[in-house]
Amino acid sequence: MENRVAPVLLDWYDRHARALPWRTPPGSAKAPDPYRVWLSEVMLQQTTVAAVTPRYERFLQRWPDVEALAAAPAEEVMAEWAGLGYYSRARNLIACAREVAARGGFPAQEAGLRALPGLGDYTAAAVAAIAFGRRAVVVDANVERVVARLFAIDDPLPSARPAIRAAAGRITPQQRAGDFAQAMMDLGATICLPRAPRCLLCPVSALCRARAEGRQAALPVKAARKARPERRGQAYWIERAGRVLLVTRPAKGTLGGMRALPDDGWSVRADGAGQPPFAGAWQALGTVRHGFTHFALELAVFAHRGPLPRDLPQGEWIATADLQAAGLPTLFAMAAELALGRLEDASAEHQPHDGDDEHGQAEIAPAL
Repeated sequence: MENRVAPVLLDWYDRHARALPWRTPPGSAKAPDPYRVWLSEVMLQQTTVAAVTPRYERFLQRWPDVEALAAAPAEEVMAEWAGLGYYSRARNLIACAREVAARGGFPAQEAGLRALPGLGDYTAAAVAAIAFGRRAVVVDANVERVVARLFAIDDPLPSARPAIRAAAGRITPQQRAGDFAQAMMDLGATICLPRAPRCLLCPVSALCRARAEGRQAALPVKAARKARPERRGQAYWIERAGRVLLVTRPAKGTLGGMRALPDDGWSVRADGAGQPPFAGAWQALGTVRHGFTHFALELAVFAHRGPLPRDLPQGEWIATADLQAAGLPTLFAMAAELALGRLEDASAEHQPHDGDDEHGQAEIAPAL
């Protein structure tokens, strides 16, 4: 079976390859651009094609080659990445671009690519195969599913991965390894779906052991998910003359290096301390929830009302009208949207008149 998969799949790919902005169509005389291949592969980690496509095109407009990206200020790249999640990818993107630019280009070999910042086994193999035509075994989540079904591999993930990788290696051809890798990805994304695989349309269904046994929808076996811990924290809206204070989060840790509202130190391991950055009158605005890979967070948002002290957290003052372009990660974008909406509603509903307080609302101090 092993030597029959690649010819059949490549023939299918030649006729049905997805048109993607980072992809060189099969049979094209144009060589793939390693920068575009690498950028797309980094962006596509844990993120859908639909979400990546417009962001990828916007990145290319701002930084059309690796030299341009290497010269870009880190804060601008981080802001442009906002909303894509997994922000360590953006930090590694900057570090990798600078190293590649300094050495004059991407290495063509898988081992050399793996030594670059942020390139693990998968990304190094994908760039080697797709951009440079090297034979490399490329295994992402789609390929895992296809191979587990083709070979009826029963071990649950993640313990099945060595067997899946070995099986993928047995069907990866010497020639057109990049097209083969993309064909496997397309097959998993469009035909060999997690639920209700479309076996009648599959070019290799006759070779699929799981289908022959009627078990294709049951594979790959996934280990039971552990419940994500629930964390709680607070974020603080500090406004002055139509501008809000944003801080830059520490480089390491959740949302590292991103702009954010000041918070109370919540983390993946612990709830926040519940202490605002300075004493004063704080108004509770509500809460937002966000799911991270390893935990879920309920974030209470508070706004300061009244005169500000001199000793404020270090940061930058951004006009509230410019927040959408500030590159806030999703969690803090939701918190900012909540704050703006609540404060605008309060302003509209409580305009001062004779006998009415100027602020129009009771001020509530955090009680955590």
